[in-house]
Amino acid sequence: MAEVIKMPKMSDTMTEGVLAKWHKKVGDKIKSGDVLAEVETDKATMDMDSYWDGTLLYIGVQEGQAVPIDAVMAVVGKEGEDYKAALEAESGSQKSESPKAENEKPATKDEETKEAPAQGGGLSEAELSAKGITVIRMPLLSDTMTEGVIAEWHKKVGDKVKDDDILADVETDKATMEVMGYATGTLLHVGVQKGEAAKVNGIIAIVGPEGTDVSGILAGGDAPAAPKSESKETESPKAAEAPKEEEKAQVVSNSNGGRIIASPLAKKIAKDKGIDLAQVAGSAEGGRIIKKDVENFTPSAAPAKADALASSEKAAAAPVIPTYVGEEKYTEKPVSQMRKVIAKRLGESLFTAPHFYLTISIDMDNAMAARTQINTVAPVKVSFNDIVIKAVAVALKKHPAVNSSWGGDKIRFNEHTNIGVAMAVEDGLLVPVVRFADGKSLSHISAEVKEYGAKAKAKKLQPSDWEGSTFTVSNLGMFGIDEFTSIINSPDGAILSVGAIQAVPVVKNGAVVPGNVMKLTLGCDHRVVDGATGAAFLQTLKQLLEAPVTLLA
Repeated sequence: MAEVIKMPKMSDTMTEGVLAKWHKKVGDKIKSGDVLAEVETDKATMDMDSYWDGTLLYIGVQEGQAVPIDAVMAVVGKEGEDYKAALEAESGSQKSESPKAENEKPATKDEETKEAPAQGGGLSEAELSAKGITVIRMPLLSDTMTEGVIAEWHKKVGDKVKDDDILADVETDKATMEVMGYATGTLLHVGVQKGEAAKVNGIIAIVGPEGTDVSGILAGGDAPAAPKSESKETESPKAAEAPKEEEKAQVVSNSNGGRIIASPLAKKIAKDKGIDLAQVAGSAEGGRIIKKDVENFTPSAAPAKADALASSEKAAAAPVIPTYVGEEKYTEKPVSQMRKVIAKRLGESLFTAPHFYLTISIDMDNAMAARTQINTVAPVKVSFNDIVIKAVAVALKKHPAVNSSWGGDKIRFNEHTNIGVAMAVEDGLLVPVVRFADGKSLSHISAEVKEYGAKAKAKKLQPSDWEGSTFTVSNLGMFGIDEFTSIINSPDGAILSVGAIQAVPVVKNGAVVPGNVMKLTLGCDHRVVDGATGAAFLQTLKQLLEAPVTLLA
């Protein structure tokens, strides 16, 4: 009988995996132990082995595709066996997709919306457009906008409009902006009155051939209802006077006392770019200046009269700031599995565990001298970070409250010291664990950390390498960072941030002398570590690092 292969859970934090590469294709013979594929988890790229013998009958996941845990990936069975029965059994009452359907791209929500018939009218907006009817909806004018208020209508029902006419000014949560209809015809319907709000994508107007009945289009009810006292054929005197009020609101004066009519958006863009609106020719009705007029304006188009005036007043004029127009651009890439989990876990840690921080300065003169002596005889070169890891492990033995974790209804006090070592990799951050660090020599710790570093960069760490920490050390000193704070690596109760060793003046025996100081910052979960407890731990850690011979005893 055919066997369904599902996405396995390859780490304790994994919720989905990306199929990085298939090592087999449909029709290939496979046996137990063969590597079927490579799966990118939140922490590493790992091999997915086969536990079945037979022929690969079906592949349901393409390379680069993200797959939730326990989702169907492939089917293995006897050559020629009908695998569809296995898929149907897996999906319950749903029928399995044909091979052609498997390769088809699912319709997006936007595509489904476009294909669905318009409510009430029985026609989609594409079909309405073919008949010359355009439904104008409230556009999304900012990334945080949910609705817009009609600040002013520039057209009324019955007016002829062109595709570049400004229909209305819309007040968003950030600015007042112009809305163009991008349609030619007669304004048949205004669904939102001046001063009223409309949800994003709600119908605000309809443009089409004169005399068109739009009641069927509005039957869906997604446009706000007009006041009962007004019909769609009759506009109130107040609405009829809107264009006059608009002109009055948009009139500004130039330096010669002349009157300039410009839209709010045009005025804002001109102000940002340092453009004098007196030099801009308006293309809208009545010579009104709109957005495109300002954007298309070039200083060379300024009237000669203005140049002569500027020349005559050169001595008294303020300095002119040159206009610089830059280009906004960016790139986007999908979030990796590792980055997804980093964001999720650190967000949960920061907003769940009440963090507080304690910082202490360490005199590193003795540690520097000791490291030099150790490295003359050690089989593996020892780093300052190795010395810190060892000192932390020894100090935790004396302060078990810092080596603890919050369990909701209980606190776990760990008697073993498993030190997580934060390591930066290309896609994010990994924290392999040096187990029982208090009992290991500095050379042993150094060799282990170096091995983890190589495996992390090659994405070859296994779940057993990063699970089970009781405390974490994060070191940015090698990047020249003096001091910093870290988010606790849950479920640990604390994390140590290690800064750079700085050559600074220090006071010894009443005299100012050259010294080498390193700052350590302890981040604590206040649910398990109190301030005095964290301070006592740092004092012990300071004593160990300033007298490193005690670490060798």
